[in-house]
Order: sequence, then structure tokens, then C-alpha cells
Amino acid sequence: MLLFETVRIIIVAVIAFFVALIVTPFWSSFLDKRNFRKQIRGDKETPVFHKFHEKKAGTPTAGGVIIWATVIGLAIIFWIASRLFPGSWGYLNFINRAETYLPLIALFIAALLGLVDDWLGTRGIGGASGGGLKIRQKSIIYIIIAAIGAWWFYFKLGWDVINVPLIGNFQIGAWYIPIFIFIIFASAFSANETDGLDGLFGGVALFAFVALITVAFILHRYDLAAFGAAIVGALLAFLWYNIYPARFFMGDTGSMSLGITIGVIAMLTNTTLLLPFFAIILVVESLSVIVQLASKKIRGKKIFLSTPLHHHFEAKGWPESQVTMRFWIISALSAVFGLVIFFLSRFL
Repeated sequence: MLLFETVRIIIVAVIAFFVALIVTPFWSSFLDKRNFRKQIRGDKETPVFHKFHEKKAGTPTAGGVIIWATVIGLAIIFWIASRLFPGSWGYLNFINRAETYLPLIALFIAALLGLVDDWLGTRGIGGASGGGLKIRQKSIIYIIIAAIGAWWFYFKLGWDVINVPLIGNFQIGAWYIPIFIFIIFASAFSANETDGLDGLFGGVALFAFVALITVAFILHRYDLAAFGAAIVGALLAFLWYNIYPARFFMGDTGSMSLGITIGVIAMLTNTTLLLPFFAIILVVESLSVIVQLASKKIRGKKIFLSTPLHHHFEAKGWPESQVTMRFWIISALSAVFGLVIFFLSRFL
């Protein structure tokens, strides 16, 4: 059984990788023809960002479509195959009401909303500098999606338990709802803040999903693990073109959907308190923004040269690719540490 599921998960990831790799040139060409290009914020509002990223103006965005479209497309194809050929290719199907309905729906809805934001940004429409939705508007969207998910988990699935690593499970009742909303909101917000350098968020998300896939597999939630594997495969293909110098950017359609999906899977696997280890860079990046804003309000001066944190290191003279690779290394080590804690909690 374990061997069968392991092979299935690997096959799903490999198929997703090659499908996304094949689709990418066509989608990239479409973005070019439709002038779906990134607008860079003005130098008055964000001088450090503008200094290092002015040259990227006009780079196509919304490359994240490659990831979620591949995952959802394969989910549909595998589901149809399971109905037509239940004894053969149908075994690749990972659509499962108990495990993957919610993350699939969350991925799709967040992706569409992010795509709208990307379109507004490319046309210079919206309240944000350079176009697109303001942080406040995005926050409202995150909270609405999170609230719907919290309602489903608590009232439909009856979930109200939080696991504290190395200690055990605690029933928290209705407190589960605000915690769920916070986790989803924080994941989406942090993903959006991290997606600022070529390949940065893609790599950070990759390690987070690998960790969550491992957890899902150990918990015998094989369809959820296969769903995560499809994301990993498509994400690897995306990174092939997104590492420095990026052929295109992920856009909000990618960062918003992947960020929310990371949060949902963490809730499904009851690894909420391990998520800061699985996605430590997301935590650090968002905290840097919050601390910077608080310092400017309270002390009247900055702590960092620029935020999110990756821009601070750029301002310190680190090359973009160096920042990305070092953040990847930190992500990998932290994810492994989180898995060690998970295994100790489960088997000791």
C-alpha cells in the first residue's frame, strides 16, 4: 500500500512538471501578445525598490496561472479517467471530498481573484501604486475566503482541535474559527509580501509544500499528498523559467492562491503551529513589514532600509540571486527542522 501510494504521488508530480513545462511557452507568448506586463511602483513612494527593480518594468506577470491551471486541469482529467477507466489510469485521481475539495476550491477562487488583481495592475487601474488592489482591499478578500473556510471546517466538518507539537491535541471550541481565519490571512498576506524577487516565493513555497506533503503522507491522507505533489511538480516547472533573470513573474494569481493553499493544508493536517517552520521565510518577511510600519508610527524612523526583508538585503548590496538562494537554504533547513518536530511528536 505504501509503495503504491508513493509511486502514485511521484507520478502525479512528474506529470504535472512536464505538463506545466510544455504549457509554459504558450502561456508566456499569450502574456506577451496581451501586453500583460508588470508596472513598477514610482521612485517617490518606494525609492529602494524602484532603484533595484526599475529594469524589470514590462516583464510579463500572471505566470502563476501555469501552476494552478496545471493542478486543476490534471485534477479534472484524472477524475474523468477514474470514471472511465477505474482500474487503470483512474488511480491517479486525487479528488476527494474529505481531503481535497476545500484546498482545490480555495486554490481556484484565490487564483481567479489574484488574476483580476494582476490584470488591474497591468492596466494601471486601482488604488495601489502602479495599479491593482490596495493592501486593505486584498486583506478583505483574504478574510472573506478564510471566513468561508473556517465556517466549513468548524460547522460542516466539526473540527475544533489544535495540535501543540510534543504536547498533544487541545479542543478549543469556537476559538478554532478566529485561529483558522488568522492562519489563512497570514499565509496569503505573507506569500504576497515574499513574492518580490525572481524565484524567491516559488522556492520558499516549494519547501513548504514538500513538508506538508510529507506530513499528509504520514497521516495516510494520500489524496491530499497527491494534490500537493501536483503543485510541487507544476511549481518546479514554473521555477525553471522564474529563477533569475525571470522570464515572467508569478503575480498575485500565483502568490495569493499558493499562500492560501499552504494555510488550508496546514489546517487539514493539524500542523498549524509547525507552519512557521515549514514556511519560516513567509513569517520573517511579513513580520519585517509589520515591525517597519510600527517603528515608523511609534518612533518616527525605519528599522530596515526597505521592506519586505529581501529588499533590505538588496539595499545592503546583496545581489538578487544571492538573497534568493540564501532564503531558499534557510527555508529548506527550517522545513526539515519542522518535520523533525512532527516526527518526534508523532512517534515518541
